[in-house]
Amino acid sequence: MSAPGAAGRSAVLAGAAELLALTARPGGRPVLLHVGNPRPGGGDPLTAYRAAHLPGAVYADLPRDLAGEPGHGTGRRPLPEPARLQDALRRWGVRASSAVVVYDDEGGRSAGRAWWVLRWAGLFDVRLLDGGLAAWSAAGGPLTADVPEPAPGDVRVAPGALPVLDAAGAARLAAEGLLLDARSAPQYRGEAGQGGDRPAGHIPGAVSAPTGENLGPDGRFAGTAELVARFRRLGADGSVPVGVYCGGGVAAAHEIAALAAAGIEAALYPGSWSAWIGDPGRPVATGPRPWGGDG
Repeated sequence: MSAPGAAGRSAVLAGAAELLALTARPGGRPVLLHVGNPRPGGGDPLTAYRAAHLPGAVYADLPRDLAGEPGHGTGRRPLPEPARLQDALRRWGVRASSAVVVYDDEGGRSAGRAWWVLRWAGLFDVRLLDGGLAAWSAAGGPLTADVPEPAPGDVRVAPGALPVLDAAGAARLAAEGLLLDARSAPQYRGEAGQGGDRPAGHIPGAVSAPTGENLGPDGRFAGTAELVARFRRLGADGSVPVGVYCGGGVAAAHEIAALAAAGIEAALYPGSWSAWIGDPGRPVATGPRPWGGDG
């Protein structure tokens, strides 16, 4: 088993062909989690799960199971309460010895949050299905509408296995290390109509690094060499500590998975922009440059 934060693509991602082989083995099947996250205009993710999912996969609701209650100071998707997370994991059939593979139908953006939360909670053998549901189908994997009823698990969570940042830590990294903003470039720039958070903009000193650019046209993660080169261009060259944030801690977790696949450890600011702007005294930068401005 791999340790949380361990470098290497194989410790982070499971390919569809590999997962097909694993699920065909009678005694070594991983626990499969189909992660759903309601999105504007995206339909009901639970309905989509019930219509078609990987055989044996159980449904994990991101806002209910993988996040705490939103708050003015904690952001839109704060970390889940450990006891509640443990109850969910046991309900899904996760045992202390379980390998877990998480996936979604949106290029891993929501499943990346599940990957990060479970590893933060001390589960070491957790991977993200590279390319999600589409990759599974393209590899000839079957789908089903049968909803499983797994036997209860016995896993115990041990939060804190991955590094996190608070607002002060994020500001310090932006000034002294590297703080990546995983949202879209227009959201980073603070352009009108981009996202629902107001005021709009970014943490001064943060570098724009949209997590969607870690994926290829097929929804799979770019090759390891490409990811390494991309993050080096952004400043993640091993010389400074790295942190990541987004709007509510979901896209940032996906970016941390990409960084980990490239062998780079990074800390998550769980509250992200939605928590940062909860304090009107915190500065806001706009425009394409880290410290603001249009130049």
